[in-house]
Amino acid sequence: MTAVPVVLGSRPEGVPDDSAAADFLAADLSAATRLATTATPTDVDRALAAGRRRTLTDLGALLSPAAGQRLEELAAAAHHASVRRFGRVVRLFAPLYLSNECVSTCTYCGFSAGNEIARRTLTPAEVAIEARTLRDRGFRHVLLVAGEHARVVSKDYLVECVRAVDVPSISLETQVWDVVTYRRLVEAGCEGLVVYQETYDRDTYAAVHLKGKKRNYDWRLAAPDRAAEAGMRTLALGALLGLHPDWRSEVVALAAHASALLKRWWRCEVAVSLPRLRPAAGGFEPVRPVTDREYVQILCALRLALPDVGITLSTRESPAFRDAACKLGVTQMSAGSHTEPGGYADPGRAEPQFEVSDTRSPAEVAAALRRAGYDPVWKDTIGARVTDPIS
Repeated sequence: MTAVPVVLGSRPEGVPDDSAAADFLAADLSAATRLATTATPTDVDRALAAGRRRTLTDLGALLSPAAGQRLEELAAAAHHASVRRFGRVVRLFAPLYLSNECVSTCTYCGFSAGNEIARRTLTPAEVAIEARTLRDRGFRHVLLVAGEHARVVSKDYLVECVRAVDVPSISLETQVWDVVTYRRLVEAGCEGLVVYQETYDRDTYAAVHLKGKKRNYDWRLAAPDRAAEAGMRTLALGALLGLHPDWRSEVVALAAHASALLKRWWRCEVAVSLPRLRPAAGGFEPVRPVTDREYVQILCALRLALPDVGITLSTRESPAFRDAACKLGVTQMSAGSHTEPGGYADPGRAEPQFEVSDTRSPAEVAAALRRAGYDPVWKDTIGARVTDPIS
């Protein structure tokens, strides 16, 4: 792979005034984060009350230890809300890794620049082969993923890769770009952007991003706004659980950001994800691991507070957990995932980004969903409203 010279312009500090990022930064989350630790049973009753649009303050109550004592009640309410809004369907997708080259130093990531790992960047022809392999396995939605290396994974290279992928729905998870670049990617056939803020706490963000342009918190925060302005149809956000010790404040911040995007870019579909850290090169250990019970509470609270937002669950989680979580509001899942370039058609030549926990094939994941009473959806259609009784 030949590196493509590019001129890297400086990235501005701050966020545009007329953006969801600015709306998020201006929001007062103190009441919600306070209730997330101090809510009483009465606060939880109020947040669970049916027939009302829930607020971020309600979300705080649903994330509290008091709500954690009522997990079965939360799960039933989340299931009811999810089936009413999205039906009994789960959309399946696969990540397609283009490159694990990276010039950023991020303490938690297997691709971090200082890690001595086998590096590989696929050619557009190799990307096409990977995409055909995924298509043969049933996928019609592919997420293109790459490390942060603007000369190797250049703008032109990404446009070529998007054009090489012959599936109806393509999303992108790479370093963040400007509006002009996102517009080029949309014109090439990309319709979705995935951006993990990683952590919404500025001090933690600075502590784990030691080198590289990813250190610019605000530039990353406003990336979904730039993508929406460029014409992206779907926007997905995420925070990585285990970086910041207070998982409740991270969930509140993620929900606030998603809410701001829904209001500002109301024509776009918005989804959220909160993956838990998995073992990777570099050996980073979670500051405060999130338990399965806490994670269930997170999923239920998000579904109740954000009824129109998709929730994504990756193969970082175990098969048993994923099989149970589909009933708690999850609307999208990856399946049969490989987190290294060439992992589907030509594996073994590059280091993965992290260890996958659910190693089942796409067909096995789809079969598990059917056994649970859910339909696996391979195309980019999900969420028809239903009026059938909810069980």
